[in-house]
Amino acid sequence: MRSPRGPYVGTPPPNRAPRRWASDPALDALLCDLHAGFGRQHWWPASTPFEVIVGAILTQNTAWTNVEKALANLKAIGCTTPATLLAHGDEELRRALVPSGYFNSKARKLREISRWYLDVGGLRALRERELEPLRKELLGVWGVGPETADTILCYAAGRRTAVVDAYTRRILSRHELVDAEAPCETVRAWLSERLAPSQFVFEEFHALFVRAGYDNCKPSARCESCPATPPRT
Repeated sequence: MRSPRGPYVGTPPPNRAPRRWASDPALDALLCDLHAGFGRQHWWPASTPFEVIVGAILTQNTAWTNVEKALANLKAIGCTTPATLLAHGDEELRRALVPSGYFNSKARKLREISRWYLDVGGLRALRERELEPLRKELLGVWGVGPETADTILCYAAGRRTAVVDAYTRRILSRHELVDAEAPCETVRAWLSERLAPSQFVFEEFHALFVRAGYDNCKPSARCESCPATPPRT
């Protein structure tokens, strides 16, 4: 997903770039280069933490431009909180979600995550409960996989959990830091052990990786214009 500049939910940036992004020298250098080349990414583009949650669901299998259209539709009909979303009928909700694709399943996913969010205790619970048991419970919500769960916890709740997606694996493997076939949980643990213990770093690392993946680290790499060229093998 490519994030536009504008309103976002996230940790305010420090006055200067972090002195250290990671304890691993190669990962630290990679993030330093990406930050120097791309600058602050202003993630996550949203007005409220709940909008982050909705966006994390809607961005599954679609481009962010389509998500923006669906979010605008939801705002137009007053679906801005879990309670108002649950109060709307199925047909109206599905119509609002048409631009994001898979609107039938995404309507159900939004209802499921909204119910869970209210039942668990809302944003306060997401911010204060022990992380790993909370994450396990979130993964039990229908339609929520590891990438979506970690996106919600990191960007909506401000928790230090590493978001792992296809871009993450591709970039780390091309820089010879992890195996290309490593499971998501293995990569998440590897990152969590090495990223600097800063909420800004956990948020920004993923944003920078998506920017690099969107612009440069595609299946056919465009290394010549990337701020962080991988080592030659």
